[in-house]
Amino acid sequence: MTAVIETRGLTKTYGTVRALDGLDLSIPRGGVYGVLGPNGAGKSTLFRILLGLIRATDGTATVMGGPVNEVGHMRRMGSMIETPRFPPYMTARQVLRWLALEHGIAGEADIPYWLQRVGLTEAADRRVRGFSVGMMQRLGVAGSLMSRPDLVILDEPTSGMDPPGIQEMRALIRSLADDDGVTVILASHQLLEVQRVCDRVAILNKGKLVREGAVSELTAVGERLRIAATPPARALEILGDRGVAEGEAVLANVSRAEGPGLIRALVEGGVDILEARWVGADLEAIFFTETGAVQTPETIHAG
Repeated sequence: MTAVIETRGLTKTYGTVRALDGLDLSIPRGGVYGVLGPNGAGKSTLFRILLGLIRATDGTATVMGGPVNEVGHMRRMGSMIETPRFPPYMTARQVLRWLALEHGIAGEADIPYWLQRVGLTEAADRRVRGFSVGMMQRLGVAGSLMSRPDLVILDEPTSGMDPPGIQEMRALIRSLADDDGVTVILASHQLLEVQRVCDRVAILNKGKLVREGAVSELTAVGERLRIAATPPARALEILGDRGVAEGEAVLANVSRAEGPGLIRALVEGGVDILEARWVGADLEAIFFTETGAVQTPETIHAG
């Protein structure tokens, strides 16, 4: 597994505050990688170091096999950190032309293509002073992609978007990874979206890495068989201490190898099976367990 980003002992202090505290992290090339953590976990500090905007106090970081700030590697990166701001008198099209000039790709950037890709074709010639937060996010994403980078860092790209916009952004991010071969590093507080779009995640807390792995593997821990059955009381009787009620269904604490035999036993015991499916821990539960954060709607969806 080739790493696109590696940090070893990465530390950043501000006075007595350790924004990053000896962070060891390896992000593989390809796919969508989520970087999660509560406010103050060190995500933005990490991104700023990787982009060469600030210097680490101690430790090392490499990007695409080279040191941070190496021009050849930095040109292969795109980023959108926090809510982007653009001159309010410019139109969306003019903003992308301006950014293309700044990147030295004015003759290469396919501005209509990227406006279409982020869903801003109809707003291309509107001044951005009237844009919603979600529209500004879309424009910022387009700006980060115009140079066709190998690696893009997106910080809260769905902030301010309505549900259809979030779904469109999710599809764009997956398309970038699956169709364009771009490695996407995504930071978001919308944990359900992260679970849907990311291949792997790292969870940071107080500047340290507390959990890392494939989403499918992390959420498979504690996997149980959810059975919608009638009568549920009879199903619980057969399951004994391996079963608990969940509304009109029951959750069976059994292995996958035991599943077929359990269903046969339930049917033979007079239980009608309406549905049976495996369920694991969701990413929200893992996040709150690892960070000790208080689970509220505000902490889950904060921008």
